[in-house]
Amino acid sequence: MRAVFNVGKFLIILLVAWLIVLVFLTGPLLRNNESEEALAKKLLETQGEVSALKKERDYLKKSLRDNSGDTHDVLNENVHEGPSKEYENYRRRAFRDTQELWFFARAKLDSLIKDKSKVEQKVPEILSELEAREQSVLIDLEKLKENDGFDSWREAEARDLSALVQARLHFLQNPDNCGEARKLVCNLNKGCGYGCQIHHAIYCFLVAYGTERTLILKSKGWRYNKKGFQDVFLPMSETCTDPEGSSKSGWPGKESTQVVELPIVDSVNPRPPYLPPAVPADLVERIERLHGDPIVWWVSQFLKYMLRPQPHLKEMLDTTVNNFNFEHPIVGIHIRRTDKVGTEAAFHPVEEYMKYVEEWFRKEELTHPDVKRRVYVASDDPKVLGECRKKYPDIEFLGDQNVAKSAAVSSRYSDSSLRGVIQDIHMLSITDYLVCTFSSQVCRIAYEIMQQNHVDASNRFKSLDDIWYYGGQDEHQQEAVLGHHQVHHGEIELEVGDVLGVAGNHWDGFNKGRNHRTNRVGLYPEYKTKEKLRIVEFPTYEKVKVSNL
Repeated sequence: MRAVFNVGKFLIILLVAWLIVLVFLTGPLLRNNESEEALAKKLLETQGEVSALKKERDYLKKSLRDNSGDTHDVLNENVHEGPSKEYENYRRRAFRDTQELWFFARAKLDSLIKDKSKVEQKVPEILSELEAREQSVLIDLEKLKENDGFDSWREAEARDLSALVQARLHFLQNPDNCGEARKLVCNLNKGCGYGCQIHHAIYCFLVAYGTERTLILKSKGWRYNKKGFQDVFLPMSETCTDPEGSSKSGWPGKESTQVVELPIVDSVNPRPPYLPPAVPADLVERIERLHGDPIVWWVSQFLKYMLRPQPHLKEMLDTTVNNFNFEHPIVGIHIRRTDKVGTEAAFHPVEEYMKYVEEWFRKEELTHPDVKRRVYVASDDPKVLGECRKKYPDIEFLGDQNVAKSAAVSSRYSDSSLRGVIQDIHMLSITDYLVCTFSSQVCRIAYEIMQQNHVDASNRFKSLDDIWYYGGQDEHQQEAVLGHHQVHHGEIELEVGDVLGVAGNHWDGFNKGRNHRTNRVGLYPEYKTKEKLRIVEFPTYEKVKVSNL
């Protein structure tokens, strides 16, 4: 809008400049005593020019109204109008409520130090009040965003950016001449479960994008569906599915090699530079501006293309949503048991998941007191749904025990199991908030797909164990923005600018990681760091225009 205002301002300046020129043109006429007819002719010509400029201005104003739906005269709008009253009020409230949170915490802790009686009674009361105050600050910040005037821009940018990436992927996967196209061949049948296999295929897709090779996904005899991946999801290509070529080699091959076969990420050598958390240099500014976790958004776009459902699968998913009478707001929980517990993950009781579910709903109830508490339950243990309903009778739980039964280790690699896990991932991804363990690939995929349903869903989760990661990824890094001196045993010192390799978040305000400068491993405060993106030069696909899709 500011750019349009400047154009209008330019037209007015142009008009003034023309009048100045007029003075210079008519000056000699007056001095030379030219006839009144000649002078009148010049004035008429000038009036014509002025009239044309006015028409240009009026057309510009009309176009602006048509495009924005705003009947306000933007050309007369003061560009220094400033933020709205609502925005400024919420900004001040956020500041005030943050201060009040600290005042409350300090006063209550001081009181506990002075009077240690009934600590067991006082601490829960303090925690409850701290939660309410923290949630109030979060609501202030949400309202601040809603009133900053940029929601329309965010939504449009999210659509445009996604459309651009999808157009590039479509272009990559549909070469004009498959016989001459350079290809990257990847075998879907990695020896692991569904979530792991899908992430393996996405790793292949990322490398294909980075090397400008059409991905050929070999899936015949897939352990989940013997007919192959394309029996469940749309084919990766409409024009090129043949894995053969005039020359073939293992990774990395040569630029001239037509067909390159890519091994699993665990054994790939040399490692491609395109592995997560790499984000493309040509898009990073747009992604980082739009989304709170750029690598998650980037991965989600590849899932969006790869997991386009066949019509029969889409019909099944739509029917499931309708049969559950799925309504918002709703929280999704994924409770993984069976083979994961005791090997890759610890056991977490239902109460631990529900602690964060109830906390989320209490925040909702601050602004919507009559909200209905609903939870979608996904699990590989059929007893979990009944346990939830018994322990929390005031909450409406949705779930399918048959899906849980099919997820058992004994029947996991079957057609019904495949439909079940796809259903659970889909249902979890369309909830408003996700509580799960990120040690589970199913949970991470649901979170990744969730990004497609919102402009920025990076904070719509609570993991009971790991932070989000991608199996086989390169090091996740942060950069210190504030210094830190060791206060307690196990902490490490930070200087501004230190690079930290992140090992995990302890969900208590501290991360664990390695300081590259000192090579020390230990704990450090999360708030004293920022994410350090790994920016990589990917191909820019200059030939691709969004209109081509």
